[in-house]
Amino acid sequence: MSSKTASEKGSSVSLEDFNTPEDKQLLRKIDLRLIPILTLLYLLSFLDRTNIGNAKIVGLTTDLNVSSHEYNSALALYFVAYVIFEVPANVYHVIPILPALPASYELTALSFHSLKRFDPQIWLPTLTLFWGIVSICQGLLTNKAGLFGIRFLLGVAEAGLFPGVIYVFSVYYRRHERSWRVAIFFGGAALAGAFGGILAYAIGRMDGIGGRTGWEWIFILEGILTVFIASLAYFVVPTWSHKAKFLTPSEKERLFKRLNADSDAALIEKFEWVYVRQALTDHLVWGYALLFHGFAFVLYSLSLFLPTIIADLGFKSWQAQLLSIPPNSLAAVSIWTTVWISSKVNLRAPFIIGAAAVAIVGYIVLLTTRTPGAQYVGVHLAAAGVYTGNALLLR
Repeated sequence: MSSKTASEKGSSVSLEDFNTPEDKQLLRKIDLRLIPILTLLYLLSFLDRTNIGNAKIVGLTTDLNVSSHEYNSALALYFVAYVIFEVPANVYHVIPILPALPASYELTALSFHSLKRFDPQIWLPTLTLFWGIVSICQGLLTNKAGLFGIRFLLGVAEAGLFPGVIYVFSVYYRRHERSWRVAIFFGGAALAGAFGGILAYAIGRMDGIGGRTGWEWIFILEGILTVFIASLAYFVVPTWSHKAKFLTPSEKERLFKRLNADSDAALIEKFEWVYVRQALTDHLVWGYALLFHGFAFVLYSLSLFLPTIIADLGFKSWQAQLLSIPPNSLAAVSIWTTVWISSKVNLRAPFIIGAAAVAIVGYIVLLTTRTPGAQYVGVHLAAAGVYTGNALLLR
């Protein structure tokens, strides 16, 4: 760890002073409260946005008379809504919240600008409840118009979760401490694919029960699961750090000092349009945006079409559901392993390039070989590279 001080934040405290055994114990306590439930919510989010791929290969497009182009349009509508509502979901309710705490907490440089008018303990589970209900409604569709509308609504419902969680991380962790946590959190996306494959296989066997098809039950039961977890999340999702009941007063004081010395969450910055203009004219911002767009584009193409890709290798639909589990499981392991190593050596670029290379090789194998076994290996490589590259870019 570098001995560089946080003078740029107005503090003369060395960063090493915040890596004591007490600090490590505090981080473990925060990790146990934040990481499991927030990762679970993101897993459900990714599950409910991508399970349409599982539903497709068991009759969704046939029953609703949806062509391939119309199916692609339905998928695109989700992202249109997501892009439109992501920023309003986290800016519209911005208000300053300064806790009435003892002066010894040294909060003069701290800013608790809520990403919501609501407490995250209320807002994040409410978002989850909303999209869970929308997911259930996907299982009640009777025509393609309904599919278009419900996918747009799902994008609206899910838009606020990811950026909201990242902001919550920022009021608990210093910047360099967030990378590994964000990677674990993002690993929920890969786990969703594996978990979704298992569920789709089991639920698909309910075809005909209650007069409903297998794909309808996939949406309904997975949506009910989300609603159930959302109901429990109201009691588990953490609130803002200055109101966190799971932290003692001394732990809060230590947390605020850590943020004040290092984290950009601790800075009070008045909003000015000049900062927006600076961001929009910064070539590095655009370069990063293009790089992330490239990885994200491939990520969602793969996650939404993976069951179809595997089925097209010659496997039956139920086999494709099960065979989607190993690539996603490998992707989750790859994310956590690679990001951990990256954080240890404090390098990202070589690992991002490496992840891209693995994904490219995977797609080449998938497209150029002619045997299902070899193509399935290509699927594994593509999944590992694409998911890992996205996780590294989010560090």
